[in-house]
Amino acid sequence: MRHSERHRTHRTGWLRAAVLGANDGIVSTASLVLGVAAADAGAQGILVAGVAGLVAGAMSMAAGEYVSVSSQADTERADLERESKELVANPKQEHAELMSIYVKRGLDETLASTVASQLMQHDALGAHARDELGISDTLAARPVQAALASAATFAVGAALPLLMVLLFPVAALMWGVAGSSLLFLALLGFLAARAGGAPVIASVARVTFWGTLAMALTAGVGALFGVAA
Repeated sequence: MRHSERHRTHRTGWLRAAVLGANDGIVSTASLVLGVAAADAGAQGILVAGVAGLVAGAMSMAAGEYVSVSSQADTERADLERESKELVANPKQEHAELMSIYVKRGLDETLASTVASQLMQHDALGAHARDELGISDTLAARPVQAALASAATFAVGAALPLLMVLLFPVAALMWGVAGSSLLFLALLGFLAARAGGAPVIASVARVTFWGTLAMALTAGVGALFGVAA
């Protein structure tokens, strides 16, 4: 019989980075454009600021994701090395640890001992990594994948408000960028929810709320300094 259930946990690594990148690209670039526009900058100045924000943001996202996920990967490797040494030095103690985990999950001691023994015979380090340390191939840290996903999706997200700068006249630029960016954020929330199997309404509301707040605050700062100038 074929297994008909569809799970999405294997997508969590790249999906998190992709949603973060696209969300940051839309929000930061739209906020930057609105802030510069509110300060009465010309269309060329707004576009230059937006492009600079796209390039700087994409590189920052890639570097930040790579460094942070690499730190996670380093920690995982260190834990695996320590566990490997413990398996060689104290196999009985490690068996007892694994057995106790299965007992806490509902197995009786005899069955837990049998399961622990068989799993350790098959792949001792893999069993302890998965059940003691919580490290698995599905959820393992992948720095390069996270960095590329964040940078690429940031650039795509940032390009959307910049496209609106080219399409809307300066007089209607602020409303056009703000309105279209909220639509883009809502679409992002919808796609992220569908890809991850999460509730759509909550996802859409979450990204649009924080996007609205960020754009409003940045436009307010731009208007303040624009008037002050």
